Amino acid sequence: MPNAGPPRRTDARAPGPLEAAIRLAAVTLHLFAGLRVRDFQAARPWYERLLGEPTFFPHATEAVWTLADDRSVYVVEHPDGAGRSVVTIFVDDLDSQLAATAARGLQPDEQETYANGVRKALYRDPDGNEVGFGGAPSQPTR
Repeated sequence: MPNAGPPRRTDARAPGPLEAAIRLAAVTLHLFAGLRVRDFQAARPWYERLLGEPTFFPHATEAVWTLADDRSVYVVEHPDGAGRSVVTIFVDDLDSQLAATAARGLQPDEQETYANGVRKALYRDPDGNEVGFGGAPSQPTR
């Protein structure tokens, strides 16, 4: 019997992960993750140490870093929402990312390695937002 696609829902429940993934796969995505800060001008130097020079400034209180094609992070002044953002960026070379960030004068607040070997470095901005960098398990040296 030919594959008729995903099973059809017959109840009012929200779609499950498989159904959501099938729907998302049919559209073009651009990730645009935001971090809200109390004072953009005060926060900007910290984020430049973390991420380097911004790619562009949409207006006087927002900066955007394009990390890869169709993947960006922005920082925007929004005092009421400041300190409540969490973003994790998975990179292919975590050690190089940490070294580049350290060279700009910023060290992680926390580092951990999960049971599966995946590593994460967590930075917290002065408002309390969390920006993490994750990486695949380290390759054993021979």
